[in-house]
Amino acid sequence: MMNTLKNPANRSWAVLIIATLITWYLGEAGAAGTAAIVAMLIIAFIKGRLVILDFMELRNAPLMWRLLLEGWLIVVSSMILLAYWISLK
Repeated sequence: MMNTLKNPANRSWAVLIIATLITWYLGEAGAAGTAAIVAMLIIAFIKGRLVILDFMELRNAPLMWRLLLEGWLIVVSSMILLAYWISLK
């Protein structure tokens, strides 16, 4: 088991599974309100970043590619959060 977790992709996979279970639980438990929504968006951002870095293998890629894709993730996540915030008003 410990040898399996030495591989970064396997560690990321485990984190992705746990994050998915947390998000699923929040949805099934009927978690509502701003805190629950923001928590789910943060979890989605973390999952997206792990996919970009470990499964798209950009962790050791040239800086331009990392900045491009991580910047895209930040912009999209920010726009979703902004749309949610505007919808509250």
